[in-house]
Amino acid sequence: MSKKKFKEKKEKREKEQKSALHKAVVRLLNDNPGRTYDFKQIAKKVGAKNKLANKEIVNTIDDLIQRNKIRLLSNGSYASIHEEETIIGTVDHVNPRFAYVVTGIEGQKDIYIKTRDLYSALHGDKVAVELFSKRSGENPEGKVAEIIERGRKRFVGRVELSKNYAFIVPDFKKIYQDFFVYPENINGAKSNDKVLFEVTRWPEGDKSPEGKVIEILGKTGENEAEIHSIMAEFDLPFRFPEQVLAESESISEEITKEEIKNRRDFRNVLTFTIDPEDAKDFDDAISFKRLENGRYEIGVHIADVTHYVRPNTILDADAYDRATSVYLVDRTVPMLPEKLSNALCSLRPHEDKLTFAAVFEMDDKARVHKEWFGRTIIHSDHRFTYENAQECIETKSGKFAEELVLLNELAIKLRKERFGKGAVNFETTEVKFKLDAKGKPLEVVPKIRKDAHKLIEEFMLLANKAVATFVFKMKSDAKNTFVYRIHDFPDPDKVKDFSLFARQFGHRINVEENTISRSLNKLMDEIEGKPEQNVLQSLAVRAMAKAKYTTDAKGHFGLAFDHYTHFTSPIRRYPDMMVHRLLQHYLDGGKPVMKNEFEEKCIHSSEREKRAADAERASIKYKQVEFMSMAADKMYNGIITGVTDFGIFVEIVETKCEGMVRLADMKDDYYELDEKNYRVIGRRRNKIYRLGDKVEVWIKKTDVDRRLIDLVFED
Repeated sequence: MSKKKFKEKKEKREKEQKSALHKAVVRLLNDNPGRTYDFKQIAKKVGAKNKLANKEIVNTIDDLIQRNKIRLLSNGSYASIHEEETIIGTVDHVNPRFAYVVTGIEGQKDIYIKTRDLYSALHGDKVAVELFSKRSGENPEGKVAEIIERGRKRFVGRVELSKNYAFIVPDFKKIYQDFFVYPENINGAKSNDKVLFEVTRWPEGDKSPEGKVIEILGKTGENEAEIHSIMAEFDLPFRFPEQVLAESESISEEITKEEIKNRRDFRNVLTFTIDPEDAKDFDDAISFKRLENGRYEIGVHIADVTHYVRPNTILDADAYDRATSVYLVDRTVPMLPEKLSNALCSLRPHEDKLTFAAVFEMDDKARVHKEWFGRTIIHSDHRFTYENAQECIETKSGKFAEELVLLNELAIKLRKERFGKGAVNFETTEVKFKLDAKGKPLEVVPKIRKDAHKLIEEFMLLANKAVATFVFKMKSDAKNTFVYRIHDFPDPDKVKDFSLFARQFGHRINVEENTISRSLNKLMDEIEGKPEQNVLQSLAVRAMAKAKYTTDAKGHFGLAFDHYTHFTSPIRRYPDMMVHRLLQHYLDGGKPVMKNEFEEKCIHSSEREKRAADAERASIKYKQVEFMSMAADKMYNGIITGVTDFGIFVEIVETKCEGMVRLADMKDDYYELDEKNYRVIGRRRNKIYRLGDKVEVWIKKTDVDRRLIDLVFED
């Protein structure tokens, strides 16, 4: 054979091999439109056995991308060019096996994604999802095609140190993989240290993500380390920036004569505060005066924070970013520095204080005849705790007892009127902890709401409603942009499901929109003291929409108010500061402000409020687990508070602490979830565990690190 023919034959063979390789790669990806593959996976699937073959595959892949035959994704993997339907959403990594991508699109169900199809996406990441053509469950299924935005880059976890490297086990329960740390990035951390760390490299294929230690928080299990861990987990600030503190310290404490002239003077009117015993900031006070016409002038005076915190300052920018104070189990993460929250703006007794007020002229039936809004100056005569105010109300004796009793009678009438108009009466039980000097929980104590609490609540509600209604009804060329607190009607489908469940206990609920609230209140009265009370109250709350801030002038379903806002807590809530500024702007005759600007601020404030609530729950859960880790080894009475496909949540009656009985630990049968009926059923014996059932449990294990209590049923 001539050299020429040999060369031609060789080139033909190479061309055929190249074509076959092209076809193999394209066929692999096209036959699996619901999957992506990295280079190693492709090489293995098409049978590459050596470095030369790998080089050919690299060239093949590059060529196919150039010819638009396959796609290169942002995570470095490859996929079929055939476009699947792409949807944007946020990852909710439910358990180690699967996640959902929440789209927030009305009518769009969350997308089910197996963990292997998340690739490097973690809980909270914003992703693009490609839907599969087939599904095996009720929800659409898909895979992550692209990570658009990482939810966060910093996490908290426990260090596990080896000789030449370390792993960090993340605290966050919805992250199911460890983070690899090279020696140069350990930064002095030791085994069992709780640390704040930052991701330096996101995972590719089966590799772990990589990180570096930013800050050592302390030893796992120590109170400071665990609380700092929660703060870091929810991205709460540990301290105020120096510039913010400097700006707050520079604010003058002087109240000038000119300032007093611009305010309505209440310093000679009886005024007092009622707050928790351990409160450090007092942002609301009540003034009381009998009028010659037989009526009462009652003022709700709120700390005038915006007099001190001006727009376009470092202090204001920081307060906006925080948006709310956060109340963890052993400390407060304040919105404002101490100079403001505990001193300048706190309505301490026997001091002149600048306030913003809603003042009402009321009769003895609690009807409002006149109202006034504006800036005031007060001088509080007394600081009541809820406990001693309650004692004055009950005994009708003590300092200012006559005024307290009368205010309480008016509050009871306001409350009765509110429920008569359809307000929903949800009284859920909250707990607090008695801690020792090192933060160790000694006792779990239920919070009990009495008349003194409800007195303050009713007058704050009255002020909030009145301010919102006043601004909404102000006459102007265009509607005044304002910050409202709204609460939508509950989802009809959720209410229907709840009514079907309540029927199993013999209770009927009218699901018509205009009768839901009254029907729910009737149910709450019926179930008081009954075994099903806790579970039905809990499910009713879950059926409700979430309250939020918005510039849309909608009503508040739960309170049965046409218009409602937050005016009464500017020391701890930024939306109240916005309300104060807007109210004064309109009182001064100002034109409507830009709606879009304030809607963005409302969205931010709602998101920060949710973050605060999640952090507060996490701190309570930590103390509950720590408390139960020291509890006696005995059988406890419990109530089933939730059912899932992997376990049954049980609240221990004695301590109000919640744990889980894992289905895997229930060896007497194979149990399956009946989601619609809130229960699990044994396949062979048909034994049923249902939401609200009373059960007996033992503590199997407590995990303070992950804030988990494992329970087992009494045999």
